[in-house]
Amino acid sequence: MKSPLTLVKETFGDKAKLVEAVRALANEDLWLPRTTADRSKDEVKHSGLERVSNAKLLRLHAILSEVKEKFGSRAKLIDELLAVQTRIKDGELRKRLESLPVPRLYDMLKSARKRTAEKSHG
Repeated sequence: MKSPLTLVKETFGDKAKLVEAVRALANEDLWLPRTTADRSKDEVKHSGLERVSNAKLLRLHAILSEVKEKFGSRAKLIDELLAVQTRIKDGELRKRLESLPVPRLYDMLKSARKRTAEKSHG
């Protein structure tokens, strides 16, 4: 298995290009802005990615790419998660899910699909 640094160099060239690729995917449709009173939106949105590990950046890029391709936006991902859980009309759950980041939502969707498949086979 290759190290995260090797994967970054092979796929993106260097970490700066990987950070830019993640930022390109982290648009209004997929990224959950976490604003604080003492920082502007742009500072919050783009702060810290340079200090995130290569492994985490690679995972984030892979998840954001997959979600964008399959669903197009966080809202559609949430809709799919609620549909799999057969809780489409649950406004409280939708509100709670809207506060979660895309990677957590996507992991929840995969787990829910797995549980649903196990119930139908078992």
